[in-house]
Amino acid sequence: MRLEEVPDFKDHWTKLSQWQLDEMLDKHEMFAASKTGGERAKLGMHNISYLDLSGRNLSAADFTGALMAHCDFSEAILNDAILFAADLRFANFSSASMERIDLRGACMAGANFEYAKLIDADMRDGVLLKSFSKSGDLTPIVHDDGVAGLEQATAKGADMTRAKVSDSMIVQTDMTDCNLKNAKFIRADLSKSNLTGCNLEGTDFTEANLKGAIFCGAVFSNTVLDKTDLSGADLIGAIFDNVDFSLAKTAGAQLPKSIEDLEGSLRDILIAHDKWVHSNGKEGKRAVLAKMDLSGVKLDKVNLSAADLSYATLRKARLSRAELIMADLSYADLGGAILARADLRGVKLERANLVGANLVGAVFSEVAVASRGGGDWRSNLKRARFCRAMLNGAVLSNADLEGSDFRDADLRDADFTGAILVDVDFTGADMRGTNLNKTDQRGVKGLEIDEEEYLRDDDH
Repeated sequence: MRLEEVPDFKDHWTKLSQWQLDEMLDKHEMFAASKTGGERAKLGMHNISYLDLSGRNLSAADFTGALMAHCDFSEAILNDAILFAADLRFANFSSASMERIDLRGACMAGANFEYAKLIDADMRDGVLLKSFSKSGDLTPIVHDDGVAGLEQATAKGADMTRAKVSDSMIVQTDMTDCNLKNAKFIRADLSKSNLTGCNLEGTDFTEANLKGAIFCGAVFSNTVLDKTDLSGADLIGAIFDNVDFSLAKTAGAQLPKSIEDLEGSLRDILIAHDKWVHSNGKEGKRAVLAKMDLSGVKLDKVNLSAADLSYATLRKARLSRAELIMADLSYADLGGAILARADLRGVKLERANLVGANLVGAVFSEVAVASRGGGDWRSNLKRARFCRAMLNGAVLSNADLEGSDFRDADLRDADFTGAILVDVDFTGADMRGTNLNKTDQRGVKGLEIDEEEYLRDDDH
């Protein structure tokens, strides 16, 4: 069909007002609750753009081909709903439950899916065909320049476990901290998208376009990269476990530099840094080891206070009794590293990987900072991964641990006094003797909170 033969669909969508929509949704909620008088919402080929559906139970509702641009679906329940080939551009789905939802062929450019649950969602490509003539010829529905996919959308913190997103456009989309475990992105276009901190365990990127994508802090575990285009992708700070890159295109991809790329020997850099520390910056030179691969390096008892080790790979490195006061280790990979009794006061470990690390007796408390009014420099451990790490006897008092993961960690006799534990996961952790006095425990997982004791501590 030539472009000039494409029909004008504007008269084929039924326009609804907010009160008309509310009446239909009231009946649908009765239907969802199996109440008498309920009726399933069938809103296929309806125009409800800009209307409010927030907080509604829309389970199993049918919105096939509907116009819903700029609609508010925040905190709505859309489990098993059908939004096939719908126009969802700039719609708000923040914190919505969308398990098993059918989003095939939907236009989702600019939409907001922050913290939405898209478990088992079907977001593959698809085309809706309708007959608008007496001859019965089928014509594909077109949404005014709309293209199926998540182009320039926001999906921070969304749970897309087992989602099917193959052949879709996800260009320049913010997917920070998404759970993409076992999701299918076969032949999908994720070029220039931000996948910082994503869980990519078992994710299938076969023949996907990941050119220029950002993977800082992302976890690749058994991830499928067959014929995947990672050209120009930022892989510094990503964590790799059992991943085969042999069939992937990695030309121009940013990867950690080897120790041979250092300007001068590591020994000379450490000596100059020690002078820099002890002379308050008047002599020597600060150690800048950012984005370096220092796996297995032996740095026991070395003074690296205030050093820049951000995005560095330090897997199985030896840093026992090392001085890392106010050092920058954000996004660093310290998996299996030994930091027993290390001095990490005021350290920055945001989004760092410390899975299986030995941190027995390590100190993460604040450090006093000389300033006009005085004050303390709090350790930043936001979203750090401490799964299966040994932290028995560690001191984490007053540290900022928001969003950190301590699953199955050894926290016996660890001291968290005054720490920020918002959204921390302690599932399976050994917490015998752990001190949680005066901690902020909002959103904590895997921890039985004694509310009366918590309030009593807060009063003091």
